[in-house]
Amino acid sequence: MARAENKVEAGGTAHMVAAMSRAFREQQRLTQEELGRQIGYTASAVSAMETCAQPASDTMLVKLEEVIGGGFGLFETARKYVLLDKYPPQFKNFAVMEARAVTLSSYVTYVVNGLLQTEGYARALIGGGYPKLTEAKVNELVDARMARKALLEREPTAMVEVILDETVLRRPFGSREILREQLDSLVEDAQRDNVSVQVMPMERGLRGTHAGARGDMTLVETEEHHHVVYMEIEDESHLVSNPSKVAQLSHRYAKIRTQALSPDDSLSLIERVAGEDQR
Repeated sequence: MARAENKVEAGGTAHMVAAMSRAFREQQRLTQEELGRQIGYTASAVSAMETCAQPASDTMLVKLEEVIGGGFGLFETARKYVLLDKYPPQFKNFAVMEARAVTLSSYVTYVVNGLLQTEGYARALIGGGYPKLTEAKVNELVDARMARKALLEREPTAMVEVILDETVLRRPFGSREILREQLDSLVEDAQRDNVSVQVMPMERGLRGTHAGARGDMTLVETEEHHHVVYMEIEDESHLVSNPSKVAQLSHRYAKIRTQALSPDDSLSLIERVAGEDQR
């Protein structure tokens, strides 16, 4: 939905796309109504895009490239940057690194890792947060989160390792059915050649040690084969690049991995929980 406040919130890429669209449209002597008809949108939708009251969707960018792009590929190039603008501020820099990563190894304690979330689970999680977001903002963030899944299919292949606390498998968002669908999706993802899913048992602390007690973390091997650690809490993020600190956190993560169930046993547990009557 077009909103006046979007004009203030819109990122630099949205403004650039708006300017390019207006310039190409006027160069080809098209009215907003004529362009809209050719790309399958109303004149008001084109106007909203050109004023940043409602920035271009990914679908609109594809159509703009086809109709007025002139073979320059500018709207196509803009797609990834428009997507980046949709991410929360604390995640934007990491989003670029994640998309290009060679390996991602994460430990999560409260919700399913965003890369493996279903659309229903992500919508319930984002839409149910506080402060409450508008429906348009929820849609934008859900779309951005779903777009991250491209990493799982990317060539060259990225290796993704996720360790979930067992409580994540039992914590519903939105409805029990949404959780069940999420668990079924986890089972499918866990069987990908480039994905490993492990579960940290709830009763691990009874063994006397629990390496994951200090919370979530994501270890990243970048395309340049540098190693960093990303952490986020309460909408604040922290990227650790100091080699000695990264080494310390990597050792802790390695211990978490050894304390978690094996991938096969984890898969069996996820399947068992998914099949439970969760009324």
